[in-house]
Amino acid sequence: MASPTERRYSTETTAGVTTQPPQHLRNHWASTHLSTAVTTPSTLTSHLLCGPLLRYTNTDYTARPAPVWNGSVLVVVANTPPPVLSYEGGRVQGVKIHEERGRGFYRFLITAPLGEVEREVRYTVGFGERGEVRRAFWVPGREQSMRIMFHSCNGFSVGSDEESFSGPAVWNDVLRVHEKRPLHVMIGGGDQIYSDGIRVTGPLRPWAEKMKNPIKRRKYPWTDSLDADVDEWYCNNYLDWYSTVPFSHANSQIAQINIWDDHDIIDGYGSYRESTMQSPVFKGVGRISHKYYLLFQHHTPPAGESPEDPSFILGSTPGPYMSRPSRSIYSRLGHSIAFLGVDARTERTRHQINLPETYDTCFSRLNTELSRAPEVKHLILLLGVPIAYPRLVWLEMFLSSPILKLIGFFHKHFGLADGLFNKFDGKPDLADDLDDHYCARTHKVERNDLIHRLQSLSIERGVRVTILSGDVHLAAVGRFYSVDRLNIPVQHDHRYIVNIISSAITNKPPPAAVANLLAKRNKHHKLDDKTDEQLLEMFERDVDGKERNGNKVTQPRRNYAIITEGVGEGDLALDDPTLTPTTAAVNGDTANGTANGNDKTKRKNGKRNWRGKWEQHAGQQHPSAQVGVATEEEIGIGRGTLNVAIRVEREQSRESGETVAYGFAIPPLISMAANNPPTTAEPPVDQTAGV
Repeated sequence: MASPTERRYSTETTAGVTTQPPQHLRNHWASTHLSTAVTTPSTLTSHLLCGPLLRYTNTDYTARPAPVWNGSVLVVVANTPPPVLSYEGGRVQGVKIHEERGRGFYRFLITAPLGEVEREVRYTVGFGERGEVRRAFWVPGREQSMRIMFHSCNGFSVGSDEESFSGPAVWNDVLRVHEKRPLHVMIGGGDQIYSDGIRVTGPLRPWAEKMKNPIKRRKYPWTDSLDADVDEWYCNNYLDWYSTVPFSHANSQIAQINIWDDHDIIDGYGSYRESTMQSPVFKGVGRISHKYYLLFQHHTPPAGESPEDPSFILGSTPGPYMSRPSRSIYSRLGHSIAFLGVDARTERTRHQINLPETYDTCFSRLNTELSRAPEVKHLILLLGVPIAYPRLVWLEMFLSSPILKLIGFFHKHFGLADGLFNKFDGKPDLADDLDDHYCARTHKVERNDLIHRLQSLSIERGVRVTILSGDVHLAAVGRFYSVDRLNIPVQHDHRYIVNIISSAITNKPPPAAVANLLAKRNKHHKLDDKTDEQLLEMFERDVDGKERNGNKVTQPRRNYAIITEGVGEGDLALDDPTLTPTTAAVNGDTANGTANGNDKTKRKNGKRNWRGKWEQHAGQQHPSAQVGVATEEEIGIGRGTLNVAIRVEREQSRESGETVAYGFAIPPLISMAANNPPTTAEPPVDQTAGV
């Protein structure tokens, strides 16, 4: 009889197909920032398959005498007694939330009361005579907002030269920052793991690579043996990647909040033709990937549980292709920051991102929570794909043009131009990426309606809305803001919504030519007659300090972001008077001139499109670039303002993953109703305008 650690299914089958994903050389990519506190005894090598993984759910600010932090720890084990977790003088017995093929998934619920100042919480997971692992994490003070780390695209696309990037080396930089200024939470914005390899060397290879006819692929049967092999592959992929250093050192010390995207499932999931998405293979892949997404990223049984964790916001209707409800997340990120992560993948089709009912449920939850917490001044919204981003309508039109359809006909019947078309439904290979975007023609109305609802929420609840996004493998900052003729100062502008785009922390960036093309598409767009949008010019210098030519708005290097709340006095307490604007901090008006001129003229005159003093000198010279290095007091940004630093990899071949920071700040929303109220927060009648 096989031992519990032996796989039920052979890892090698015919024609190079395997249920074992490629190993990520976990012992080769040694962490350059390894603490002795993050070691695992050799006696546990064959028994602790993965973990500990740390998750944050929410903080109860109504608890007395102190707010209570809530989270969980997950371990995956084989052939070991039920583990026990000890922390702060107490013991927690693990609950086995799932068991399959000799693997047990044990979850431990943890609570920690908040004190006057931030503090370290140490925990130990014991495995009887086999040994124990010791870790620690940090929680904020009761009146402190969390230090937030945001990342996305944590894995490599099929065919990437992982060695040339030293694997997930940027996580070493995260660990260095965490040692200097402890991070309280890390938000995964999608693609926390890449599952695309299942179609190259995994069980789906015969289906994806060898069946050239898309019609035959749609009819490919989903057998019991294929189900078992695909299930084994996804489980092994998680066990491997989530145990890969230095990422594994971070996920046991910094509590995670995660929302998935397509690569957590398979590339482009939800954005293919209806006939492809309704095929047995795509339905099976969706169901199994969802199972392991819940287990590893949410510490939740595959079928859910009753009652569900209160941080979840479940969709009322199951997704169309995996028959599971969407799971958005509401949480508090410390005293003054609320968070909403929107599950924008489970309900996705080519023609919708989320159901209208899901938006209604999310906004209802936001209104309820914010009405109970007037101390919240910022709402951070996670949308996996950017929403304030350059348009590529011309490319969409080309990919749907008659000439491409003619080439597609020859590809379908004769294999012509094979590299131009994806392996799933024969569409042009870039089409699913474009269909994913909020700026795509098919999602235009949904996108605009969402922004208008956020504007209304902002003014009604008095919160500044900031959006986090990933997906595109480069760094950028988009903004919505009131048109200049309304003359609304930034700090009073409820339409001022920043989209922080940080991607990828691990995957390879696009070629510079692609980033430069996007920069050229950074036109001055209009959402409606009261709202403009444009990317922020903040990448004036490259990581070597040299001035960049032309492209100031996108940075095609691996990166992640850190966000903290300022604790200084005043609205922008800067020691250097040269950084303080000499003109009013009004949208469209900066110390260097008008923001909304022609791009070419702006650069010729040395002007930048900064909006107000919080954005002025955005980049390496901004005080917020010191986030993660200096204390909030040393940075000096005013109380209630968000410091934002996008940390960009200096050199991809270095295992140390060193980064250079680019910073800017986001002010809280300050009511101006007493003297000059905005005219209205209501959207115009035509919600398709300005695209």
